[in-house]
Amino acid sequence: MSASTTLKLPEELKVRIASAAKAAGKTSHAYMIDALAAQAAFDERRRAFVASALMAEQEVAEYGLVYDADEVFSFIQAKMDGKSVKRPKAKKL
Repeated sequence: MSASTTLKLPEELKVRIASAAKAAGKTSHAYMIDALAAQAAFDERRRAFVASALMAEQEVAEYGLVYDADEVFSFIQAKMDGKSVKRPKAKKL
């Protein structure tokens, strides 16, 4: 079931949305729903990313193990090139 809400938009934004919606073959309402859903998804992914980064920071602080970025990138590139390579080893800080 859909809930109803009211948005008070500045006239300039309303015109821009109407124009963009028309170009996308959507109603202004559908365009705004899609935009809000996309922004909510973006914010959820960002919060998950930050939470993951904070957890990784805690692990580094606890164990002191890190990987050299150049070694990791070289490993990934070699794997993409189909080469058989050893995984990089974690190093103590």
